Amino acid sequence: MADVPSRTSSTSSAYDRFQPGVQRWIRRKEWGELHGIQERAAGPILQGDRDVVIAAATAGGKTEAAFLPIASRVAEEWEEEDVGGLSVLYVSPLKALINDQFDRLRDLFEPLHVPVFRWHGDVSSSRKKRARQEGGLLLITPESLEAQFIRRGYAMSEFLAPLRYVVIDELHAFIGGERGRQLQSLLHRVDLSARRRIPRIALSATLGDMEKASAFLRPGKGENAKHISDEGETQTVKLQVRGYEHDSAESAPEGEAEENEDEEPERPQVSGDLVDIAGNLFDTLRGGRHITFANRRQTVETTADLLRRRCDKAGVPNEFLPHHGSLSRDLRDQAEQRLRNGNRPTTIVATTTLELGIDVGNVESIAQVGPPPSVASMRQRLGRSGRRGDPAVLRVYVREAKLDSESPPTDKLRIGLVRTIAMVRLLAEGWNEPPVTGALHLSTLVQQILSMIAQRGGLDAQQGYDVLCKRGPFRTVSSDQFATLLRDLGAANLITQTHDGTLVLDLDGEQLVNHYEFYAAFSTPDEYRLVTGGSGIGSLPIVAPLYEGRYLIFGGKRWKVIDVDQEKQVVELVPSEGGRAPLFGGMGAMVHGKIRREMRRVYEADDEPRFVDPTGHELLDEGRRSFREMGLNEKSFVQEGTNAVWFPWIGDRALNTMELALQREGFDVETQDVLLRANDATVTELRDEIQRLRDAGLGDPRALASHAQNKRLEKHHAYLSDKLLAADYAAQYLDCDVERFLN
Repeated sequence: MADVPSRTSSTSSAYDRFQPGVQRWIRRKEWGELHGIQERAAGPILQGDRDVVIAAATAGGKTEAAFLPIASRVAEEWEEEDVGGLSVLYVSPLKALINDQFDRLRDLFEPLHVPVFRWHGDVSSSRKKRARQEGGLLLITPESLEAQFIRRGYAMSEFLAPLRYVVIDELHAFIGGERGRQLQSLLHRVDLSARRRIPRIALSATLGDMEKASAFLRPGKGENAKHISDEGETQTVKLQVRGYEHDSAESAPEGEAEENEDEEPERPQVSGDLVDIAGNLFDTLRGGRHITFANRRQTVETTADLLRRRCDKAGVPNEFLPHHGSLSRDLRDQAEQRLRNGNRPTTIVATTTLELGIDVGNVESIAQVGPPPSVASMRQRLGRSGRRGDPAVLRVYVREAKLDSESPPTDKLRIGLVRTIAMVRLLAEGWNEPPVTGALHLSTLVQQILSMIAQRGGLDAQQGYDVLCKRGPFRTVSSDQFATLLRDLGAANLITQTHDGTLVLDLDGEQLVNHYEFYAAFSTPDEYRLVTGGSGIGSLPIVAPLYEGRYLIFGGKRWKVIDVDQEKQVVELVPSEGGRAPLFGGMGAMVHGKIRREMRRVYEADDEPRFVDPTGHELLDEGRRSFREMGLNEKSFVQEGTNAVWFPWIGDRALNTMELALQREGFDVETQDVLLRANDATVTELRDEIQRLRDAGLGDPRALASHAQNKRLEKHHAYLSDKLLAADYAAQYLDCDVERFLN
């Protein structure tokens, strides 16, 4: 990444405003200058009367941009006013990121006599007690903050009273999901407990729309936030997309959702193209410091195993280590530390676990097996390389099925390759997927209602609606929906109403809230704990049976199962020569309509992207040829035997909406990536019905959502009536503006 132009510290206006201890820290680091975002962030953060959103590439100096002025102001207040207590609350999406930032921030704050504490499940109770007593800077996850509201109740007002700043790291990781709505509610409750508006400082590496990020940071008042980004700074990117073919019977495409893997549990584990990809990774990355991303944990394990075996065959030490959420914390820490130290060649093969800002030092390049999940994810992963003025390097390995007479249209169109090319083009334009707006997040609203009742000992219904919905983050929830939700919770024996109308927890509600799993807004599956030699190495979701004598690849090594304790859910392993990567479960990301429209432009063009390798060009030519042979350059409907196929080039939300609408009208339809297939229908019948829907509209989205087979997708959906489930599903997964997305 190119150096950020700025003035030297001796002439920097920001440097001159910092507290002397902070100035000494900067001189000790031997910085010749501050980054541009550090200069621009200092003023508004020191002033302390507005929210600030800081967006910059990984290693772009975001943390210091926020914490240099924060440390200055806090140190001055502690020194001049002889105050203590909690001054800064740092909220992170990951315990690992908290651990990573802890030493970094302690190095800045403790010489200023401001204590720094971390708070999560691995921190001792004595350290947490000191954090409550001494304050200073506290690093915490949303789940641990939720637990404090529930366990400490009204004591949170005293604890949060001295608070000066709230810092949210990796803001983009929260936007759009249930955990993000939980965070919004917790931040609102922080303000309520402190009885004033606390400035929120958000840090992020990938934000396509700063206005929407600000709106998320403080719902209803995002327009007042100050935006600071490094958009004017350029970065050199070296990128190559490499194409590979596999026999369709060997392996599912990399972009396919993991839960579909159990449909063919006996198919061969490793396809020839993945072996070839591992060979190229070995030849290209060996001896350096790199990260290779894969979209599925199964692919991570298989790839890491192939690379380890390559090392064994070459007679060299293994330098390829897996990293994903099912591995034990110790194994992940060891991989991170080895990459961070830089004293041995190391490549980590990872899922999204290394996508966020955990410091692993200077990485030479990034590899991606399969199309990236999203443009935002591609940008985030790419930002892991290109530090210290070097160009960012990304290699994408795309797997396509070998074609035969029975190949489906999606194989013939080379969907994965074309989507990757489209995403690269959108990346170059600076576009990211925007968050879904209008979602209700009723599962998280259930959690927050119960949490507030636990915190306060009781809650007035109207007060709850005012705090959480009217003035809080659940503004898309109507008063009628809120009242229905309360009735549903009462019917589920989670809450009850006293004679004066106060809502209190019922017995089932008490049991639910007092379990540690309640603090998270997301659900976690039941898991086996994997043990070898008395030490845990990780866990596996119980999505497929494990039995004695089965062979596994896990943690980049091969194992044999020698014992399964179903009651304790513990699996004992011993080293083995055999093995195959297990099923992990999971879902693929939804594709945005802009990506699909860009894909069509790729098909319609005749250029040869310079970043695609020769095999990739051959695959692209095949995809474009199939596109023309199907007549898709002139039409969007194709007759396929007795079935009608529609290629609308719309996003997954819109495609899901049309699927339900056509099912409602009696069509037997299914979606497959870019297309919608109507079985036992003619093109004329399908086209006429879609035109009728375009003219008449799709009707009430909630009525349409009632046709969805499974709407219980989130943690607390089991407590909701069908009416609310339909409303929640419609808001999150349907797009009924048919006139807009079909034009």
